[in-house]
Amino acid sequence: MSLTVTIRIDPTAFNFLGLDIQWYGIIIAFGGILAYVMYTREGKRFNLDSDMLLDVLFWAVLAGLIGARLYYVAFNLDYYLKYPLEIINVRAGGMAIYGGVIGGMIGAYIVTKRYRQPLIQLLDIAAPALMLAQSVGRWGNFVNQEAYGGIVSRAFLERLALPQWLIGQMYIDGAYYHPTFLYESLWNILGVLLLILLRSRKHLLREGDVAALYMLWYGVGRSWIEGLRTDSLYLGPLRVSQALSVILVIIGIAYIGYNHHKQWRHYYSEGRKA
Repeated sequence: MSLTVTIRIDPTAFNFLGLDIQWYGIIIAFGGILAYVMYTREGKRFNLDSDMLLDVLFWAVLAGLIGARLYYVAFNLDYYLKYPLEIINVRAGGMAIYGGVIGGMIGAYIVTKRYRQPLIQLLDIAAPALMLAQSVGRWGNFVNQEAYGGIVSRAFLERLALPQWLIGQMYIDGAYYHPTFLYESLWNILGVLLLILLRSRKHLLREGDVAALYMLWYGVGRSWIEGLRTDSLYLGPLRVSQALSVILVIIGIAYIGYNHHKQWRHYYSEGRKA
């Protein structure tokens, strides 16, 4: 008879001066550092001013954190109206990626207007870096045993060829769950590789295409993955993140179509002349 040992990961990494330092924060910070390196290197390749890049990044991150929290609070308003002081208690959790993206874009827009820098160019530069940060950040959800999907069997997880330590962490309150954090992390890594590959093909893309492809790729993956999750924010019968994902896909497709309309029309007219 085989014995299955379940190993749990402690969300607290260590204690520093009486303050518990959480793995979630460490992982998010690590993802942010990787994204920062990718973002600044790409910005320098376009000969953009390093001070401007840092300024945009700082305000985008700050506005993104505020947006992520406000988004979550807005869809749990009944609770936070009863306990308003909990709004600032971010250590208890409650951040939403779409709120972060929206807030970050607003922050970036304000700063780029001050520098008279086209926002769309910065979005092209930032899109792969953002997706990389999202991919890494999902492992914070893994450690915290959150953002998972519906109940599955252990055999199902083993068929995915997952390591035992990952399977063990997906055992929550007496049941195993879909590791939706993993699905999204892997999907985003593939997206990062795709965006890097495509943006090196200068003849294929126009300005804004990388940002649009980010919306398209992330929207498709998140729409499917959100349907598996058990912690979705709802607006009536709608899963908010799923609905926003579909909107992102539509915007991405529409922008690429609009962006290439003149080019396609030119090729078509040249072909008719030939």
